[in-house]
Amino acid sequence: MPPSRFRMSLASIALATLALASGAALADVTVGVSIASTGPSASLGIPQKNTMPFLPETIAGEKIHYIVVDDASDPTQATKIARRFASEDKVDIILGSSAVAPSIAIAEVADESQTVQLAFSPIELKPGRGAWTYRLAQPVRLMADAVAGAAKAKGVKTVAFIGFADAYGETWLKEFTAAAQANGIRVIAAERYARSDTSVTAQALKLMAARADAVLIAGAGTGAALPHTTLRERGYTGPIYQTHGAATRDLIRIGGKAVNGAILPAGPVIVAEQLPANSAVKKPGLDYVTRYEKQYGAETRTQFGAHPYDAGLVLQRIVPVALKKAKPGTPEFRKALKDALESERDIVVSHGVLNYTAEDHFGFDQRGRVLLTIDNGNWKLLK
Repeated sequence: MPPSRFRMSLASIALATLALASGAALADVTVGVSIASTGPSASLGIPQKNTMPFLPETIAGEKIHYIVVDDASDPTQATKIARRFASEDKVDIILGSSAVAPSIAIAEVADESQTVQLAFSPIELKPGRGAWTYRLAQPVRLMADAVAGAAKAKGVKTVAFIGFADAYGETWLKEFTAAAQANGIRVIAAERYARSDTSVTAQALKLMAARADAVLIAGAGTGAALPHTTLRERGYTGPIYQTHGAATRDLIRIGGKAVNGAILPAGPVIVAEQLPANSAVKKPGLDYVTRYEKQYGAETRTQFGAHPYDAGLVLQRIVPVALKKAKPGTPEFRKALKDALESERDIVVSHGVLNYTAEDHFGFDQRGRVLLTIDNGNWKLLK
């Protein structure tokens, strides 16, 4: 072979190698993950961060590349992270965040960049927004219906409410008020508190002055225990209901005997062992709980930690479908992921069975909730 042709062959080989390398890089499915592993919502985000190693490394023969960033529970920071995901990292999908406010901030960027977001919070978005946002946390209305139904069964006619002074608390007040009215119950008092507050004595006294039959606390993580313990310390003896944001052992650890008898809705993964044998979600729930608690210890599961695990199960269903239509790293692939989310049926995860549609970006039905009580320091399945 003449020297000139040999040099051209080497150049051709080099170009071919580069092209193959570029093709391999494009084949990776890139997932941006924004988690609140520090800040006021760290009790939600830390178990989510702990769960990330359990997500699939490959799907349908393609490597899944995760970029995990701490948004510090801050919506401004979450916006910056999401913009970097979209513009610099060219992610195919975004997971997160842990709390409501940063999740809403990410949803704005998801819309702008036309990138699917799987939110770990039950966020409500303005009409006309959120076309690219799907939730892995149960809708508040589903959980509020369960609380209202349980209260009605106990003969409750009036409820006093105290919740976080943010989107989570306000959404719960709105949805529970509607559910309560449908069950013949009135909300006769409403108080708010900040996630970072260390005292709610003034609010508790106002709630007690209302003389309601029961109290509903709309908090999350460690912050859910404060109003509960304060009310009991001040002598309130009526039923106290919590929300699925409180479904963590932190409530039991911090609240102690004061939270005994509390009633709350939760994702079924919290009591995976207690689910009936024919439950569709028992197997993925037990799979997650077994893996997580083998790594981090008994009873360390939370309502929140399982959301990233469920994201992995969703990815296993939609990525193979999307790969048939487009290559990762392209707008076409992002659109194909969105289409797959809305066309795949009965995606079974640890928190329920998902059936997303163009109109319903929560996808949950009754299989996505259980009703629990705290019985001598342990979760007990009511129904």
